[in-house]
Amino acid sequence: MEGRPFHVLNRVLDGAIGAAVQTFAAQKALEVRHRREEYLAFVAHDLRTPLSAIALSARVLEMLLTRAQPETPQVTQMWKALKRNVQHLETLVGKVIEENTNIETEVGVKLQRRDFDLWPVVEGLIHDLHPVAETGTTHLINAVPEDLVVFADASLVKRILQNLIANAIAYTPRGEVTIGARKADDTDEIECFVRDNGAGIAPERLASVFDKEQTDPDRDGGLGLGLAIVKTFVEAHKGTVAVESDMGVGSTFRFTLPGTRT
Repeated sequence: MEGRPFHVLNRVLDGAIGAAVQTFAAQKALEVRHRREEYLAFVAHDLRTPLSAIALSARVLEMLLTRAQPETPQVTQMWKALKRNVQHLETLVGKVIEENTNIETEVGVKLQRRDFDLWPVVEGLIHDLHPVAETGTTHLINAVPEDLVVFADASLVKRILQNLIANAIAYTPRGEVTIGARKADDTDEIECFVRDNGAGIAPERLASVFDKEQTDPDRDGGLGLGLAIVKTFVEAHKGTVAVESDMGVGSTFRFTLPGTRT
């Protein structure tokens, strides 16, 4: 092949090769960006645990030192600086996790599964939510067996339980909220529940409580997006979520998690 046809074919081949190279480079750039986002989310999730431990330790030390000796202006200033900086770090980490969660909810949740004990996760949440429960004199009970191990994304499981417990507290201003779990008799699944003896949910609303933007007309905010997120995260684990409720008696939210590596 010679002359003009040869030059035309050459240009077509050059264009095709150039487009292929550009596509390959763009794909590699997206993969690198995705890995960085995953790494950032992983670090943010890991930072939450030590930050919670630092905040808890600071509160305990503050109470012990206050009882042991009167506070001095210097000590008071140090405690305020410590709490302010811990809260700032928790806010930054929360924003990273929230942004990552929004992306995951839109494009599909990616799990970071590992084996972990469920009891300390619940115990930590009870401690974190205790001030909220205390305002309504709601008693939080951890009924999870201390040796129960699940294979799941610890951060998402914490978010599931946090949403369910906070919701139960809102509907149980003076009562009890029990968080429990057990291994299913016929499978390796872990059945978890959050039970309260509060106001309950109207029968006509039970079928839609997990829908997005579904709110309680009798409350500001209501059930809202929190239960939709619960459903999204449970189903990402290939689990199921359900609710049982009687008006004036209380509600029980149940969900399942894998108990072993599958």
